Formats: sequence, structure tokens, C-alpha cells
Amino acid sequence: MNLITDPNLSAPDDFYEALIDAHRELALAQSHELNAKLVLLLANHIGVQGALVQALHAARLSVLEGSTP
Repeated sequence: MNLITDPNLSAPDDFYEALIDAHRELALAQSHELNAKLVLLLANHIGVQGALVQALHAARLSVLEGSTP
């Protein structure tokens, strides 16, 4: 399974707004905890090990390169 890296959200701005709202008024540690829990919930939902490993590699590479996956 190939990881979808092209834009694939029907309403990306709405999702981004919901993500920012979820972090609103959280302490930094709580914000990190929210991100970790969100990753684990979405990973469980996806459930395909190969896709998840590809996503981890793509995210790490984008951080190291300073780019967007």
C-alpha cells in the first residue's frame, strides 16, 4: 500500500481549525499529549502496519528536511 501524500482532505481548512481549537488553552505538555493520543487513535483506525511505517518515515524525513510531507 502506498501512502497518500497528495492533498486528500475534503475540507482541509476546517480540519486545521478543529485541530487548532482542540489545542486551545492547553499547556504545552497537554498539547503534546493530545498529539500523541491523536496519532495513536488514527493509527489504530488505519490499522495497516505498512502504511503507518511509511507515514512515520515520511513525517520524520519532512522534519529533518524542514519540509511538508
